Amino acid sequence: MAHAPEPDPATSDLGEERPKWDNKAQYFLSCIGFAVGLGNIWRFPYLCQTYGGGLSSVTLSLLISLYYNAIVAWVLWYLLNSFQHPLPWSSCPPDLNRTGFVEECQGSSAVSYFWYRQTLNITADINDSGSIQWWLLLCLAASWAVVYMCVIRGIETTGKVIYFTALFPYLVLTIFVIRGLTLPGATKGLIYLFTPNMHILQNPQVWLDAATQIFFSLSLAFGGHIAFASYNSPRNDCQKDAVVIALVNSMTSLYASIAVFSVLGFKATNDHGHCLDRNILSLINEFDFPEQSISRDDYLAVLMHLNATWPKRVAQLPLKVCRLEDFLDKSASGPGLAFILFTEAVLHMPGAPAWAVLFFGMLFTLGLSTMFGSMEAVITPMLDVGVLPRWVPKEALTGLVCLACFLFATCFTLQSGNYWLEIFDNVAASLNLLILAFLEVVGVAYVYGMKRFCDDIAWMTGRRPSPYWRLTWRVVSPLLLLTIFVAYITLLSQKPLSYRAWNPKYELFPARQEKLYPGWVLAACALLSLLPLLWVPGVALAQLLTRQRRTWRDRDACLDTDTS
Repeated sequence: MAHAPEPDPATSDLGEERPKWDNKAQYFLSCIGFAVGLGNIWRFPYLCQTYGGGLSSVTLSLLISLYYNAIVAWVLWYLLNSFQHPLPWSSCPPDLNRTGFVEECQGSSAVSYFWYRQTLNITADINDSGSIQWWLLLCLAASWAVVYMCVIRGIETTGKVIYFTALFPYLVLTIFVIRGLTLPGATKGLIYLFTPNMHILQNPQVWLDAATQIFFSLSLAFGGHIAFASYNSPRNDCQKDAVVIALVNSMTSLYASIAVFSVLGFKATNDHGHCLDRNILSLINEFDFPEQSISRDDYLAVLMHLNATWPKRVAQLPLKVCRLEDFLDKSASGPGLAFILFTEAVLHMPGAPAWAVLFFGMLFTLGLSTMFGSMEAVITPMLDVGVLPRWVPKEALTGLVCLACFLFATCFTLQSGNYWLEIFDNVAASLNLLILAFLEVVGVAYVYGMKRFCDDIAWMTGRRPSPYWRLTWRVVSPLLLLTIFVAYITLLSQKPLSYRAWNPKYELFPARQEKLYPGWVLAACALLSLLPLLWVPGVALAQLLTRQRRTWRDRDACLDTDTS
């Protein structure tokens, strides 16, 4: 039986003309810009280093947009500081004696001090919210102003901006790949990246992190891809689009890892050399050797000889263990990889300010392009269901959404804002995405029906899905999602939720102090986990009541007719 023609999506329910993409390139770039984001640049490389739409989507997109725009605001602050020369984080500030933070800076590093003290001015405990940092608030306002100007008319404006925000990161990544591969030590970083650790692969946490990473990276179940696709023509090869976007996203993660690890390999080699130099200087001073008489290559042989002849004198020296693998193993997740580790590496590169501007400019555009998809996932459903009266312009609705997000995101500008960012990163995405994706797959395969869904795809693309796709949608995907969800809950219940605080008074400082979340924060975490999901039973119940009320009304009308 031929599939009945679908209504033209170019016309909305309100009878107004629905905008369309100017060309297919705009749609592809928008989807790629939405999928390829900050997670590809720092979360995927971090995991490699560590292990060798409906209303629910609207709520989830709102939460994630707050997270991303807080990052964009911080990137903007770093980007503005990158234009200074020398870089403001290249050394400890000269007025530390006056401000009383000399021990904090010298006990950690200039970059860590600039990030945790001068940028975040972070508190030592999440219970201490602190005050709003005005420079972060201004950057947050500027970021949302840029987002508003780009999404003010939906795809009519984002479709123009996306050419730059989606392509510029690839240009910068290519520049960093070329520059990174020419740095000393880059090969060591790439060997570290591509050398598998079979023992670690036996850890189920690895596979759980890999699964949640692909959700976070592809931006699945957010609603942004559905919103973008709704502006295509009805007969669009959606199957080809999904495969291409997924492949581009995965290849971008790998490409970004090559750029990141080549630079981190250079940093590890540089730090390893400095460690050897300090030990060599200690040996020269202790045994009155001529200056530059011991090279880095000869250090181990000289040390073994001295340890055999003068063991007591060598034992009294403050020598550190200098292993290149230890410096390669230094990892940082999320913002720490960009704002600390990668920044420290950039400082050692010739022309550091220029490289810093390129890097943080790339992060800024990555955050913006991801925000476009998040905002479309919020605004498009609101327009389609008619949240506001028809006479209210689209620009006003967009402005109200951006303003509400800005107000909610001010919590990230508090001195405890970085702790809340980690909560959003760990809680607001993973659990919600798994459940929403599971409900979407089950809803399509078993509620809407696989036959009807395959008929729709055949009508759109001209060919029916192969048995591979039908088996994946009906069996493999639901089972995988359910397994990942159970494993996620199991691992979550085995260890209390905790965070790592930046506490200069901690005895192991500059290591971050492990602390348990207080009860009120756990309640907030539960709310963040449940809020997007509550829309599913809520809307289902509302529609059920509406349908039941309509049935009763029709029955009463029939009874009145029969009586008359």
